[in-house]
Amino acid sequence: MKIRLPLIALALGLGSPLLANAQMLQPGLWELTTSNMQVDGKPLPDMEFMLGQLKNLPPEQRAMLEGTLAKQGIAVAGKGVRSCLTPEQVQTNDIPLQDPQSGCTQKITERQGNVWKFQFSCPRAQGTGQATFLSDREFVTQVNGTFNASGVQQQGSMNTRAVWLGNDCGNVRPRS
Repeated sequence: MKIRLPLIALALGLGSPLLANAQMLQPGLWELTTSNMQVDGKPLPDMEFMLGQLKNLPPEQRAMLEGTLAKQGIAVAGKGVRSCLTPEQVQTNDIPLQDPQSGCTQKITERQGNVWKFQFSCPRAQGTGQATFLSDREFVTQVNGTFNASGVQQQGSMNTRAVWLGNDCGNVRPRS
């Protein structure tokens, strides 16, 4: 579990920021699912399994984690995590930081049509990725990098798929 929970946090943090940078995306509620997660070349369980593990946490620990995610505009639901985008967020060409206190930065390094390459740097993780926008209602990302979640430098990779669920974000608040 020591590797899994930090990797979930990494997955949530790295997959989600790309939502808000493409003008071609629909505003509203998006669901992100992560697959093909690997650490040092070893596969990790899929996101659905990890979210099941989250449900097994003691109630106070789970509530604390979900509360932290909610403050960042992320809700654990469905087969992954959900995030709400405002019209203003999808119209920007910048990658807004999900949490100003996270210390993370993202930079788009190349744009070729519907494929954007990017770099990210966080206090305990850095790497590169690619986002492919399939339509205004779906995109996929591939991310590779290094992270230090348990005091040991590790290599990690993952794929993320984001699908638009609709205009109504329900109780999921947009990221600020």
